[in-house]
Amino acid sequence: MIDKSQLSTGERYGYSLYHLSPMIGTEIRGINLGDKLADEVIVWLSDLLVDRKVIFFRDQTISVKQHVEFARRFGDIEIHPFTNNDDTYPEVIRLDNDKARPPRINQWHSDVTWRQNPSLGSILRGVEIPEVGGDTLFANMESAYEGLDDETKELLDGLYAIHDNEVFLQGMKQRGAGEDEIDAMRKKFPPVKHPVVRTHPVSQRKSVYVNSTFTRCIDGMDTEVSDKLLQKLYLTAWNPDHQCRFRWQKDSFTFWDNRSVQHFAAADYWPNVRKMERVTVVGDRPV
Repeated sequence: MIDKSQLSTGERYGYSLYHLSPMIGTEIRGINLGDKLADEVIVWLSDLLVDRKVIFFRDQTISVKQHVEFARRFGDIEIHPFTNNDDTYPEVIRLDNDKARPPRINQWHSDVTWRQNPSLGSILRGVEIPEVGGDTLFANMESAYEGLDDETKELLDGLYAIHDNEVFLQGMKQRGAGEDEIDAMRKKFPPVKHPVVRTHPVSQRKSVYVNSTFTRCIDGMDTEVSDKLLQKLYLTAWNPDHQCRFRWQKDSFTFWDNRSVQHFAAADYWPNVRKMERVTVVGDRPV
């Protein structure tokens, strides 16, 4: 369903909007991310991001430098400590998959929830796209929260969960890193505690803020009870009523609100090639 007020706002700048689903996801047509966009356009994009959770852009033949510069309009840029980063622009993560490097991120998750201040959002570019497959799915976790029954909402009020980066530490081990190096990273980025239900800093809307990749347990809760509750919450992202699905093309971009969205990168294209570049905007501490 098209939001007429936002469509007319976009038309004022010469853009049009196409919504991928009623709950989440909007493609913006007629915009060039390489242009020096006016401050009011950046504000409009920020507001649209909060409202629609993920926004999409097609046919953006811009440079890596312009990608970084566009992301910086929304805040400071994060450098990921565990990923394959560009030599010239370390803010850019290179996500290259092929026959020898199978995709391993086909799980629902929010990015870097193991940080004290997880990211505001990420801007991802399609560099080389398989002919078929490799879509990314996005889930509106505010809608997921709203779909919970009142008893569960009451149970979740005031609960906190522990998040860690163990998946990356294990990856270091598989690549041959020594225990001293792994321990140093574990100490540098220790487990953190975030609310199970996060309140968005802009909209003040509540969302489910646990994910199966980085969340380990609910703080202070019996292990069996914690596991059962977390599994129930993880499954909310799998409901198609909360989702949209994006079909990649070369030089397509997505920008998702990591504060209220989970995403899932389908690995169905393997062993074909899929290459992406991601720049991430620093966020604030969840409350």
